[in-house]
Amino acid sequence: MASYQSPLLSRPGAVGAPDGHPEAGVPWHWGDPFAEQRTAVRRVAVVDRSHREVITVTGEDRLSWLHLVLSQHVSALPEDTGTEALVLDSQGRIDAHMVLGYTGGTMFLDTDPGAQATSALPKGGKQTLLGYLEAMKFWSKVDIVDATDDLVVLTLLGPDIPKVLDVDLDARSYAVAPLPGGGFARRMPWPGRHAVDLLVPREDLTGWWTRLTDAGARPAGSWAFDALRVESLRPRLGVDTDERTIPHEVNWIGSAAHVAKGCYRGQETVAKVHNVGRPPRHLVLLHLDGSPEIYPETGDPVLLGDRTVGRVGSVAQHHELGPIALALVKRSTPVDAELIAGAEDRAVQAAIDPDSVPEERAAPGREAVQHFRG
Repeated sequence: MASYQSPLLSRPGAVGAPDGHPEAGVPWHWGDPFAEQRTAVRRVAVVDRSHREVITVTGEDRLSWLHLVLSQHVSALPEDTGTEALVLDSQGRIDAHMVLGYTGGTMFLDTDPGAQATSALPKGGKQTLLGYLEAMKFWSKVDIVDATDDLVVLTLLGPDIPKVLDVDLDARSYAVAPLPGGGFARRMPWPGRHAVDLLVPREDLTGWWTRLTDAGARPAGSWAFDALRVESLRPRLGVDTDERTIPHEVNWIGSAAHVAKGCYRGQETVAKVHNVGRPPRHLVLLHLDGSPEIYPETGDPVLLGDRTVGRVGSVAQHHELGPIALALVKRSTPVDAELIAGAEDRAVQAAIDPDSVPEERAAPGREAVQHFRG
């Protein structure tokens, strides 16, 4: 949806994101982004994410076919549940990320606007995610439909979600429940501790927004959502990843990529790094020591002395943590290192949050070889 503009941007108080922002087209905040974050943590807030793209997959082979083209194990996914999944290129690098919801015999895939995948054709190159899925149909009995004009995503955040959403939704992560009037609710494990996505008819976007806010949900913007996402160490594709990123580097093994199933593009890299190797980089949370006017930008370097050891991803101002960022840094970077994040006149001191550093995991294949040799 080129140059999408949510109808909610015309409502009083809505402030759009700056030009070129990844969340352009939906409200960035509603006048007080820090209060919106506090409400999203302590009570309940609602975020307009109607710029996301939605694809539906139906047909006799829907699960078995998706199992072959996505990184996640979905061949036996139960009704009224969901998961996350990736499309990888042949080298195991991430092309696309999506969240799934399966209900009523239909698989719903919602993804970032403009999602693309490396072409299945010999020439390579990029094509839309929808185009890639169509190219991979071959003889499978599936119907793939762009449902972006029919469904939109809203996200509820906070412990008081049950006060504004009267739906019998299981407490399990990714549980799905149909909504009256069409669409469904899906419980999410992020951002924060309490989150529910709503996929609702696009024609009823403003109706749902009004019902939720009248019931007590505070309007919140993508600023608040991103600040909590960064705190939760959840990456956004194209912001916290680059053209070399593999799932192991950004915490998508398990949640979006299955290590034990085969038969999907890029699986060899996923299995090899999991079993006998270690990823060259990992995603960490940086605490930034900058003034309100000076922050690094996405893609800026992370420096240790005069040596580049990583790249800056999402940058956010958090209501409690202050300025923070996600960064992909080399695994060899000391946790207590004094770093610089940013380029030239926007460079600031940065420190790795030690709780964000993933534990070093013994590669099972490497352990097996050592046991055999022993």
